Amino acid sequence: MENRATLEVIAPTVEEAIAQGVDELGIPENALEIEILDPGSKGLFGIGSRQARVRLKIKSNRPAEEAEVVHFRAPELESENSQAQILQQPEEKPSETSQLKDDITLYVARETVVELLEKMKVRADVTAYYGEPDEAHSRPPVCVDINGKDLSILIGRQAETLNALQYISNLIAGKELGHSIPMVVDVEGYRKRRQQQIRHLAQRMAEQAVKTGKRQILEPMPANERRIVHIELRNNPDVTTESVGEEPHRKVTIIPN
Repeated sequence: MENRATLEVIAPTVEEAIAQGVDELGIPENALEIEILDPGSKGLFGIGSRQARVRLKIKSNRPAEEAEVVHFRAPELESENSQAQILQQPEEKPSETSQLKDDITLYVARETVVELLEKMKVRADVTAYYGEPDEAHSRPPVCVDINGKDLSILIGRQAETLNALQYISNLIAGKELGHSIPMVVDVEGYRKRRQQQIRHLAQRMAEQAVKTGKRQILEPMPANERRIVHIELRNNPDVTTESVGEEPHRKVTIIPN
């Protein structure tokens, strides 16, 4: 049983994936076995495109005869020896595998937004990183920040354009990765400023509810903004919150205890 370093790389094209893998491993291309797992696809007008995926493995330096003996061993011996060596020498460390998956997720999230902006003919800087989870056991969101000049067109009225961009980006990135991810797209810090406004509003209306003894009904908000209100007031012993109404006019009600 041999233990050879392997690396899977996702990039816009097979050539770029190979070049990226060669650079990361620091080994000449002719010293690697290259397996194309997915040649990728440009999709329709760039939407729903699929990245290329390749697997790079360092070539074995064993003589051919030894390799053949290993390959044709009796099944029961192969099983015993394989199990023993797998326990002693795992091919990949869990931490390294997890880090590689995290890096791929960030890469796919960023490239998805970059490509959508290119189709919209919008020039901007795009960065992707992991944010802080809202609760101890929730997954950290993948945050994608867009920065540049005159980007108000990407926000729109009541963030309608930004929410649509985030929704489409989530769909494409999830399809590319094969699973959904909690992804938040922001433009010039708009969502952060809006979150601060909502938190202040929640505290102010909670004080009003306690002072008057009456329910306070906030303006209609999208689900992500309603969630900010619930989280902001969940540890307040004087009030409780609940969402009422139907989308897109659903509202948060603050109820004095």
